[in-house]
Order: sequence, then structure tokens, then C-alpha cells
Amino acid sequence: MSSTPPARRLRLGLPRRVFSQVLLMQVAIAAGVAVLATGLFLAPLSNQLDDQAMRRALAIAQTTAQQPGLAREVRDTPPSPNGPVQQEAERIRKATKAEYIVVMDWRGVRWSHTDPKQIGGIVSTDPGQALAGKEVMEIDSGTLGRSARGKVPLRDSDGTIVGAVSVGIAYDSVRARLIHAIPGLLAYAGGALAVGALAAWLISRRVHRQTRDLAFSDIAALLSEREAMLHGIREGVVALDRTGRIRLVNDEAQRLLGIGDGVVGRSPDEALGVGRTADVLAGRVTGTDLLTVRGQRVLVANRMPTDDGGAVATLRDRTELEQLGRELDSTRGLIDALRAQDHEHANRMHTLLGLLELEMYDDAVEFVGEVVGDHRATAEQVTERIADPLLAALLVGKATVAAERGVALWVSDRTRLPDRLIDPQGLVTVVGNLVDNALDAVAGKPHARVEVELRAEGRTVILRVRDTGPGIPPEHQELIFTEGWSTKKPPAHRERGIGLSLVRRLAERQGGSATVGEAHGGGAEFTVVLPEALTAPGPEPALTVPSAPQTAKEES
Repeated sequence: MSSTPPARRLRLGLPRRVFSQVLLMQVAIAAGVAVLATGLFLAPLSNQLDDQAMRRALAIAQTTAQQPGLAREVRDTPPSPNGPVQQEAERIRKATKAEYIVVMDWRGVRWSHTDPKQIGGIVSTDPGQALAGKEVMEIDSGTLGRSARGKVPLRDSDGTIVGAVSVGIAYDSVRARLIHAIPGLLAYAGGALAVGALAAWLISRRVHRQTRDLAFSDIAALLSEREAMLHGIREGVVALDRTGRIRLVNDEAQRLLGIGDGVVGRSPDEALGVGRTADVLAGRVTGTDLLTVRGQRVLVANRMPTDDGGAVATLRDRTELEQLGRELDSTRGLIDALRAQDHEHANRMHTLLGLLELEMYDDAVEFVGEVVGDHRATAEQVTERIADPLLAALLVGKATVAAERGVALWVSDRTRLPDRLIDPQGLVTVVGNLVDNALDAVAGKPHARVEVELRAEGRTVILRVRDTGPGIPPEHQELIFTEGWSTKKPPAHRERGIGLSLVRRLAERQGGSATVGEAHGGGAEFTVVLPEALTAPGPEPALTVPSAPQTAKEES
């Protein structure tokens, strides 16, 4: 087996890093723009130089044709290399540095030329337009090569055309001017390219820092993984930008908050309405594991700021956990009550055993009747006034727990509730929360008492829970309905400050209200109004009254 490491393959193509790709693309763009700009500048420059040369030739021709006596000498003297026309034309040519000045008569015969041998010959290009009275500018080739030409008619004092003047500017001089301008243009283009390359490098460095030297494929993979993670996890995620507007909401957050994709670009207050949930998302309420209520859901929210000035909030559903916590509290209370009842039951059994051993049978019967009668009286009192079985069972159980805690739980004489509840479970939640809070408020105090009043007015249910506790200060009577606000120490398994908020939410969901005030004689009085909580009453069934049994006297 060879120990020589395998040779690396030479890979051609674009670099993988974002920094290198961005730099390469920007430099290529800057170079392309510089070349294009130079080309766009050179193209009209050539035309401009041609036009300038032709106009200069035309101006020299016009000046020559205006020389005094030139037309007369063409008309009256023969063409000669030493003649006055040749001398005047050469003088002007040398002064203006033109390539040639040709003066011709109306037949096209030369009277002047740079080469004296050409004098007396016919011009090589058509002078027809000039002899017809028109001024001509053109680029053309003749005996002296390619040149920029200007031709004008030659007139005598009477205005009669006696010939023409043709002036040529060497085209090589025009090309030389163009070539002479190219280095300057290239210098400017090179400077612009250098500035563009520097700017591209600075931008690429910034992109390099922001993308952490990742490749485009890595960024695309991260985006795909982010989308899959955000929409796959069972935890709500809400992202906000630096202005406090929502820029991302995953599927679970939409479900927990009861919103849709349309909230993107809006503030939490606009998307959710004014409330604690919006305050938590907006960062107006700070802390960790903040409790909030959205509809019937109890949510735990955490908000973390991001480097760009925005924030990401996570939401967890604690509704079931909160319900389990309440059930655990009720179960623990019931266990405490059963434990106390077991102890009390043992005492009663010992008492009953003693009465029986002493053969005090009448006293034993009376003792048992009193014990059983107290519980039976409480159950009968509740069921006679509250027809709904769930609510009646709740209050009977709460009465037992209250008795073991040294609290008297009474059902008001005004209580009358038919078995026509639309949402008995919701009302059980409301009554259970208020009674539990009232028991906590009066427990351990002398003459502790809690009174529950439930009555129906049409289809509206009115609930009042009064206690003899310390009451609620006026400045706290609205705060106690806020999520997370509580004056009691929370148990280990759950948070406080949710029960009263749920009570108000359940009431407001049915178009009702939940308020607190001062009870008569001190303490607190909670009032909950639930409109449309009962179904419409149906026709009452006809009662069949059984006939009374006949006595022996009547039979006789």
C-alpha cells in the first residue's frame, strides 16, 4: 500500500465562499462598467473629431474663397505653378496647416495644388455640388489619400460661380487626436475601476463578517433548516424587527394566539389587541417565564432581544399543566379533608363504641343521627337550589373542604339555578376559582365564612361569592384580574395569578363581566354576570298528582 498521499484535483470554477464570490462579481461588474463607459465615450468622440475636422476644412475653404481678386484671377489668368492663385493658396495652406487647398475653375481644372505637377489637371473627386452653389463637408479619398474635406463655390464680384475651392485636413491627424485621447480615458477608467474594486472589497468584508464566511449553499441549507424547525416545533415563535413590528410567526404561534399570516408587518397591539400578551411580545413587560392568557389558553412567554435591535419571543402552552395543577390542588385539599375526616371518624366511632358499651342506646342513636344529618343537610341544601349536577357536586365537595379548614361555606337562600346551563364546565371553573380564592382569604381567621349566591334572571346567570376576609384594596381591584398578578406565594408546581384572569376571560367571552367590591360587613364580594348562559325554558311537563290512600275510616 503506497504511503504517498493522493494528489489533489485542481478544481476550476467560482469560489465557494460568499466573500470571494461577492468580491469577484463586484470587481467584474466594475470592470465591465468601466469598459462600457469608455467605449460609449470613444464612439461619439470619433464622430465629434470627424465633424470638427470637416467644419475646420469648410471654414478654411470659405476664407480662401473670400480672398479679394481670387475669382478674377481664376477667370482671367491661366493655371500656372507660379501663378498668383497657387501662391495665395499655398500661403493660406501653410498658415492653417491644411493638407491641401485646391482652387478650380468651373470645368474642374486645378489652379492650385500641393503638388505643382497636378496644376492644370482635372480634380479626382466630383466638384459638382460645389460648382452648383452648395457647400459640402465629407470624408473622402483623393490623390493625397483619405481626408476631411470642405468644398465651397468660388464667386466673382457679381455673384457668378466661376469655380470652387476644396480644402482637405489629413485624416491621420484626426486619428492621432483620437489615439492621443485614449490614454487619458483609460487612466480615468482605471481610476474608476480601482475605486470600484476598493468599494467591492469593503462591501465584501462586511458581507464576510455578517455571513460568518459561509458559502451560499450553506446559507441556503440553513434557511431550509430554519423553516423546517420553526414550523415543525411545538413551541410558538414570534420574531419582531427593530421597529417592534412582527416579521415572522410560525404555525404553532398562530395556533396559540389565534392569528394568521396577515399579522406580519403589524405591531403586537394591532395584531392581538391591547392586553398583557401584546405587552409581553412588545417588551413592555420584562422577565422570564411570563404568564399570559390568550382566549382560554394559559401561555408562558419568554422574550430575547437580537443583535439587529429586534427580538424573538417564544410561547408555550401551559393550559393543560395549569388545569392539572388546579386538579392537584383540589386533590390535595380533598386528601387533607379525608385525612381530617378519617381522624374525626375514628373519634366518632370511639364515642359510639363507648355509648354502646355503657348501654346508652338512645344516646347512640341520637349521636349517629346528628352526624349523618349534618352532611345530609348540606347536600340537600345545595341540590335543592342548584339543579346542575356538576355545580352541585362541586359545592358539596367545597363545603367539606371548607369545614375541615375551619370555614363555614353557605349557599345563599336566594340561590336558584335551573338545570339549563349552556356551558356548565365553564361555570364550574368560575365558581371553583372564586371559592378557592375566598377559602384562601379567610382560612385561619376567626368566624371565617364564605357565602355563594347563584341565581338566574331570564337567561342570565349572576354569581356572587362573599367572604369575611381582609378584602381587596380599591387600588388593587382591577390589578387582581391581570395575568400573573397575585399577593399569594405560588406553590412549587405552578404559578399564581391565573385564576381570576381566567374568570374574567370566561365572563367576557360570553359578553359578561367580572368585578370585585367590598362585601357588607367587610371582606370581598366578587360578582360575575354571564348573559345568555341558560337555554330558553321549554314547556313545563304536566304533573300527575297521585291520589291519597284511603284510610280505614274512609273505607268504612
